[in-house]
Amino acid sequence: MPFFTILTLFPEALEPYLGASIVGSARERGLARIELVDFRDFARDRHRTVDDRPFGGGPGMVLRPEPIVECVEWLERRHGEFRKIMLCPTGRTFTQDTAESLASEERILLLCGRYEGFDQRIAELFDWETISLGEFVLSGGEIGALAVTEAVVRLLDGALGNERSALEDSFGTARAPDEAGEAPLCDHPHYTRPRSYRGHAVPEVLLGGDHAAIARWRRERARERDAHRREDREE
Repeated sequence: MPFFTILTLFPEALEPYLGASIVGSARERGLARIELVDFRDFARDRHRTVDDRPFGGGPGMVLRPEPIVECVEWLERRHGEFRKIMLCPTGRTFTQDTAESLASEERILLLCGRYEGFDQRIAELFDWETISLGEFVLSGGEIGALAVTEAVVRLLDGALGNERSALEDSFGTARAPDEAGEAPLCDHPHYTRPRSYRGHAVPEVLLGGDHAAIARWRRERARERDAHRREDREE
């Protein structure tokens, strides 16, 4: 059972989401353990200060090293070494490959930043991976931590109602190859009832029961989505 620890100044903002849906169910059934730790509890002064003005001047505040470093040390004394991930817009982009690599980890620590960023010594004192959701800036790393946690939890055995759901996800390395030996990165379109809605009908091929034809149609649509995705990234 993987053990996730999320270091955040706002555990109350994360708990409702982590208690719901697939992640909440996985926690209830003992498939994953998730702990929220407020690193403000490791501040040294009576005001529980975790940030300060940057040396050299500039706008905003910077997270001090002491509360975070001492929090990580305390956690690793209690539980052992974690795979440590810092949520930061300068990190490498989070992908499904990364989620799959994390799914086999025993302990994962996710550090959520705030304000203008971290004191650089936090990065220097530990072996961190830095991960970003993309080339944009949020007010903190909490949304990134939720995204990483959910992406990993849904890959765990028993987390989903149908195990094929994870195998057939977009971008998954386990996606089935086509006749050319290539597996599309993107998933195919999905349809359900009603058969026609506001002038848009379900494609006939999905209604005929010819499973080979359905499989071909789905592969073709997935390849089209791949092509559109590549075009968008090149523009």
